Amino acid sequence: MITKNLRLLSILAVMFMLAGSVTSVQAQGKEEDKIRAAVSVLNDFSSMQESIPAQLLDISKGIIIVPKLINAGLMVGGKHGKGIALVKNEKGEWSDPVFVTITGGSVGAQIGVQAVDLVLIFKSSKTLTEIGKGSFTLGGDLSVAAGPMGRSSSASTDYKLEAEVYSYSRSKGLFAGVTINGAALSVDAKANNAFYGNTDSANTIFTSSKVSSKPVDDLRAKLDDLN
Repeated sequence: MITKNLRLLSILAVMFMLAGSVTSVQAQGKEEDKIRAAVSVLNDFSSMQESIPAQLLDISKGIIIVPKLINAGLMVGGKHGKGIALVKNEKGEWSDPVFVTITGGSVGAQIGVQAVDLVLIFKSSKTLTEIGKGSFTLGGDLSVAAGPMGRSSSASTDYKLEAEVYSYSRSKGLFAGVTINGAALSVDAKANNAFYGNTDSANTIFTSSKVSSKPVDDLRAKLDDLN
């Protein structure tokens, strides 16, 4: 009887382990889909006549890509989206992605629901490497401006690049002027744990993590192509 119970407990233990493993794989696959969506966003931006200037990308030290940011409102609006952030090291190499969220509200004459692709270009990596210490408010803690547009580097030669963050948004194949002032950026700890399988801080992921993943490699390659 005891042997039979032990055998049953062993079978149950194996079943729980397998269930946990499947759940982990599914969670990681979900985050990989987000990375693939980010690559798709960059492909869409680069194919447009008015694109993010190569000069701005060249001097950038960080980027956040948010596919399908939900921008909704009926006089008082709200925004919510999940995306990924990367920073560039001194060698010009892009880090592993950190999963982030953006949430915020706005007030104005707006109505309806709109899904936009959002790209934020950072002139400094410090803001992103310290994001794990708390959320940052765009337009509050960080100055944000609509970025200059044009394929060639000369497009922004005379542009005063004084803001800390430059914003680009796209809806239905066209650039859209979505307002993100007041929105908060924070780390998506749940998504990072699901993808990396640990509780490393955002700073650790940015500075020392190196994952072996085709979606991540594709994302870095696309960012390099845009410079």
